[in-house]
Amino acid sequence: MTQTQDPTRSRTFSWSDPVAGAAHVGRRSGLELLRAMIAGELAAPPIMHLIDMARMEAEEGRVAVELMPQEFHYNPLGTVHGGVISTLLDTAAGCSVHTTLPAGVGYTSLDLNVKFLRPVTVASGTLRCEGAVLQRGRRTALAEARLTDAQGRLIAHATSSCLLFPLDPPA
Repeated sequence: MTQTQDPTRSRTFSWSDPVAGAAHVGRRSGLELLRAMIAGELAAPPIMHLIDMARMEAEEGRVAVELMPQEFHYNPLGTVHGGVISTLLDTAAGCSVHTTLPAGVGYTSLDLNVKFLRPVTVASGTLRCEGAVLQRGRRTALAEARLTDAQGRLIAHATSSCLLFPLDPPA
């Protein structure tokens, strides 16, 4: 007897217009923006839906995000792709800097230095990525992010430098 199974898997997701959320940048502090997003008052950015990031927590100088590893995160080796892990680390580090910014100040990542310590699979359970600001000046900030698995083991670590700059006043 021959078994036939369709090996194709599919995934569908949707997102809100990112320009609508971006219109609030510069009008509120970074912490206010993230808290509005967490509360559902503002839509989450499309990247959160693309990789299926879950919970987010934010306080001044600290951010945490979670992700449940899925097959669609896998690379050809059968583990979660390093780009997905790096995206979590970049999000936590960058957003931790964002929480310290007043209205009218923006930021962008200058670099992201990642150390991958363990492979991640669906068996790893919920991943938690915590970012924290290490130092913030007038023009740059330094942050770190730590990614742990459901057992609390360190999966990856990153440091990120961010450039801070004034935003054009809202029209």
